[in-house]
Amino acid sequence: MNSEYGAPGTEYRARREEPVEGTVPRFTIPDWRERFGVVAGITGRGSEEGRGFDLGLWTDASVHDVMTRWRAFRRAEPGFDATVLGNQVHQTAVQFHASGKGWIQLEGLDGHATSTKGILLTVTVADCIPVYLLDPVEKAVALLHAGWRGIAGRILAQGVETLGEAVGSDPADLVMHCGVGICGNCYEVGSEVMEGCGKAAEGSGPWHLDLRSVLAEQAGLLGIGSVSVSEWCSAHDARYFYSHRRSCGSDGRMVAYLGMPKSS
Repeated sequence: MNSEYGAPGTEYRARREEPVEGTVPRFTIPDWRERFGVVAGITGRGSEEGRGFDLGLWTDASVHDVMTRWRAFRRAEPGFDATVLGNQVHQTAVQFHASGKGWIQLEGLDGHATSTKGILLTVTVADCIPVYLLDPVEKAVALLHAGWRGIAGRILAQGVETLGEAVGSDPADLVMHCGVGICGNCYEVGSEVMEGCGKAAEGSGPWHLDLRSVLAEQAGLLGIGSVSVSEWCSAHDARYFYSHRRSCGSDGRMVAYLGMPKSS
């Protein structure tokens, strides 16, 4: 397969999330529901006036408007008793969820994992990369929020370790997708970001960094068996997605989601 991402022997391919019909704007990872029995995707901007289908919690939008959109999103994917969301801090903590009910809002988490049907894992993004991990052998999933600080701190390794400790996942069995986020052409960074992600900051800068490329390289070193990378860019595909960088911090938030519905 393409050797641009990952290490030799790691399967890689580019994939483009596909739009889902319905009133809730969202895109799904092709084939994952059919092949693995999981729900995996990301919400989009949609066509609403103003900020659109913004699911960000820490905004000046009214609680009524935000919760109405969240309720619509949760109803759009049946088969889940619980929806898990963390107050993300751009670190590497990943929590395994064995059970739950309702809307579970936690503090200080950038990753979630489960092997329980009916728990929908979510992270909010608007340039950072949502990383979807699936173990089709042990029937477990993990979802990570990977900005440059999380990538530099090896949140991917923490996600793999969490699955290994909880259910005995073998990295070679894992299927990984690096989802909708900012592309390297649109992500201009300083030397601290380059060096934190293990890249040489040659010349005078500024530099451009492809976060999904770094994640795929880390996946190869961890021995993850299958890696795919989204072709969407949250910045230059701003018609469909939110971008913190492109909007200078004024944009909304998408929600990436992953789970095994009870009906599967």
